[in-house]
Amino acid sequence: MNELEFFRQEALHFGIPLSAPQLHRFRVYLDELWEWNRRINLIGMDTRKRVVMELFLDSLMPAPYLPDRGKMLDVGSGAGFPGLPLKIFLPDYDLHIVESNAKKVGFLRQAIRLLGLQRVLVVHGRIEEGGSGLSTTGYDVVTAKALAPLSKTIALCAPFVATGGRLVGFLGNRPDEALESARSVMDEHGVSLFKKIPYRLPGKTSRRWIGFIRKES
Repeated sequence: MNELEFFRQEALHFGIPLSAPQLHRFRVYLDELWEWNRRINLIGMDTRKRVVMELFLDSLMPAPYLPDRGKMLDVGSGAGFPGLPLKIFLPDYDLHIVESNAKKVGFLRQAIRLLGLQRVLVVHGRIEEGGSGLSTTGYDVVTAKALAPLSKTIALCAPFVATGGRLVGFLGNRPDEALESARSVMDEHGVSLFKKIPYRLPGKTSRRWIGFIRKES
């Protein structure tokens, strides 16, 4: 069984059914990512199977709990995670990506072109600097997979969440510790945890958690 078929089966197990066109896009994404990674250090993965499990599948874990459409901001996306996998699966989102590394921005723009994705904007810069083209009314969903510890992620990202919108936090395997350390920052920015989801990636022994943090005001 090749890595994409394994990916399809595992995604379905988590309630994420991938269509043939979506799977084709993930194959194009994987091939391009793998080729670029030979030349510049985009990801620290040594096998294609690890890429589809630890980057593609992990990025899709919030998808069953998100609205089908809206405006999404992915902060510190790197080589596109979790923003591009989520956009492939949820194509009706307008996706804005903020990334500070110029080489990674180059990869993102090339990947978006090859994947034929529409309504995706890549902003070269840091979220602290704002960024031209970002929504002034906020986003329905803001994601940040490996930006910073949760408290700093909330401080940087909460201002971009629309009222009633949500920030998706990848909490690792110690969610309560991360949430407790971020409690005062959450209060300061008018956000609160409303859902916490555990999952275990194939081949991993420990559980990971995703926190959905909603902006009330």
